[in-house]
Amino acid sequence: MSEGVVLDAVVRAPAEAAFAAITDWEGRDLWMVGTRARVVDGDGRSVGSRIEATAGAGPLAIVDAMVITVWDPPRRVEVEHVGRFVKGRGSAEILELPHGMSRVVWTENFDVPLGALGRFGWPVVRPGFSVGVRRSLQTFAELVESGVLPREYA
Repeated sequence: MSEGVVLDAVVRAPAEAAFAAITDWEGRDLWMVGTRARVVDGDGRSVGSRIEATAGAGPLAIVDAMVITVWDPPRRVEVEHVGRFVKGRGSAEILELPHGMSRVVWTENFDVPLGALGRFGWPVVRPGFSVGVRRSLQTFAELVESGVLPREYA
């Protein structure tokens, strides 16, 4: 069963800055609630690059393995979730707005795991997941607007 979540945030910064920040994988720990990410193969800025994000801590941590499937700066990045637990597709689309602003549209389409248990549990988990992502996107916007993100690449 596939379940989707679509959330967005307006960022008072140009699309190029928002795209650079949203694809700064190692910088996600600054804004994504309870998540650390890293590039494990490739440059993290091209189709085929592999990213690993770890959400949670200790024995409850979930590793989300992803492969970049679309790389279209400064408009869109898509990933395929290919891990043992998290499967599906995700994307971030950056829409240019007037006055040097942009809108980040975050989409996740998960293949809910655990069969009937997952189908039963997702409606319970989804509101909390959505609140966490919404809060993360607000923090993301604040960091981009304040100049903390995007970080300069070495």
